[in-house]
Amino acid sequence: MEKKHKCSGDHKGHLCVLVSEGMLEKVRVLVKNPRWLCFNCGRVADKKENLCNPMPLEEK
Repeated sequence: MEKKHKCSGDHKGHLCVLVSEGMLEKVRVLVKNPRWLCFNCGRVADKKENLCNPMPLEEK
């Protein structure tokens, strides 16, 4: 059985929602220095709060 990933936090500020609403200028600001990757959709963002299922791009 395939594991489903759930969204964490306030979904309305996540990149998937912002892109679907056509808010591309806001998205551009949020992805300038990406440090996080969404395990659900593969998008990257500067802050994990903007992704549904974030994981760090680099291990520390």
